[in-house]
Amino acid sequence: MSMTDPIADLLTRIRNACMEKQEKVDVPASRVKANIVKVLKEEGFIKNFRLIRDDNGHVTIKVFLKYDDKGESVIHGIRRVSKPGVRKYSSITSIPKVLGGVGISILSTSKGVLANQKAAQNKVGGEILCEVW
Repeated sequence: MSMTDPIADLLTRIRNACMEKQEKVDVPASRVKANIVKVLKEEGFIKNFRLIRDDNGHVTIKVFLKYDDKGESVIHGIRRVSKPGVRKYSSITSIPKVLGGVGISILSTSKGVLANQKAAQNKVGGEILCEVW
């Protein structure tokens, strides 16, 4: 059975693993998911990630989660904004700030998947995939 929203599945797996204080989480890979995880690493929300190919040729993303000194997750919230039924787009001038700039929005732009600050620097808008804080 095919999945209708694989990005929401990625975010839910990360959210659930953070709530359970897991060290890592495995997610079926796709190019968009790998780019989202790359942005999360660049912005400091996760430690690292690896693309792993199994014997059958299936690729999995292994996401290593990040916690602070008290054992609390660095990711306090993560939610899908643009959904398959209702797409949300943003122009250059109206890229949303999450919690007044504490969090990030991840956008799919013509220059790739970018955090809201980098999208503003590159002067591109696009589809708002998710918000992380």
